[in-house]
Amino acid sequence: MTETKNQAADAAPGIPADDATLRILSTSDLAGIDITLTDVVDTVEGAYRTLAAGRSDNPRKLTVRPADGHSVSYAMLGRDGSRNVVAFKTSYKNGLDKGRAEQHYYTALTLYDDVTGLPVAMMDCGRIGALRTPAVSALLARECARPGARSALVIGTGTQGRLALPFLLTTLPDLTRLMLCGTHPEGIAAVREHLRTHFPDRDLEIVTDLRAAAGDADIILATAGGHTTAAVEADWLKPGALTVLVGHGLAPSTLHRADRIVATSEAQMKVTGTDMADATGGFPAVDTEFPPVIAGVTAGRRSAEERVFAYNSGLVVTDIALGHRFAQLAIDQGLGQQVPLWR
Repeated sequence: MTETKNQAADAAPGIPADDATLRILSTSDLAGIDITLTDVVDTVEGAYRTLAAGRSDNPRKLTVRPADGHSVSYAMLGRDGSRNVVAFKTSYKNGLDKGRAEQHYYTALTLYDDVTGLPVAMMDCGRIGALRTPAVSALLARECARPGARSALVIGTGTQGRLALPFLLTTLPDLTRLMLCGTHPEGIAAVREHLRTHFPDRDLEIVTDLRAAAGDADIILATAGGHTTAAVEADWLKPGALTVLVGHGLAPSTLHRADRIVATSEAQMKVTGTDMADATGGFPAVDTEFPPVIAGVTAGRRSAEERVFAYNSGLVVTDIALGHRFAQLAIDQGLGQQVPLWR
């Protein structure tokens, strides 16, 4: 049997579908699904490897943003070549000019089996993104941190900050010093809770001197929201430091003065990372994108002393892979509703 036939036979295994209905998986459907951190990391890593092999497609995302910047919308299309699944993801956030409590965010993922041509499911993509992003940061840290890295600093206590350390310890279990810089008491408590849930024997150090903590850290994950005042500068970093930008918390100098730059997607960095551009709106060239690093084609770093900057922007192929995994688990448990959308 040929490789193509094998891949077709394995597409969307165990997921029933028809051409008249669409399975809807809600936030509550997905919230109850038990999935390990290792499962998430392996699924995301597999998506990168398939993309690096040229078997998946991940076009540049489309963006709509009004002149006053109060909202932002994204549309993403992709194809997972290992699962033979095509998917569309939409993301809309309103209230960027307001506090977190007043913001509205909606994201959805629709999957189609590209062998049978039938729909797999439409689902809320909130939990998928909340797991996928820290898994990518953890993979970036595994591939780009200096050898023997032992200390990590997380900036921010929102959704990404709360899961950052458990995922980091999944890929780098030898980390010994775990630091957190945050200003929201409930967020700090949530970070502690998530760490205790997954790694009950690990301690968390709350830091108030960001400059000193950044100077001590081998790995810095910037996950803070857009209203943060935290901004780690390049000259605060020690030789060999890795900075990973997910949200906010790093000054542009960490990018422009880095010895090596890694991005999940250079094109997407220029779309979603405009706050890191220089005074003319420009970006330094990316040394390598992340998929070939995962595949072992290029290096995440070339020496123990170079300061590496990594940009973590979501690739829809990772959403597709993890969304498909959730769809399998949900349908095995009889979750979701069949909606007669095309009947």
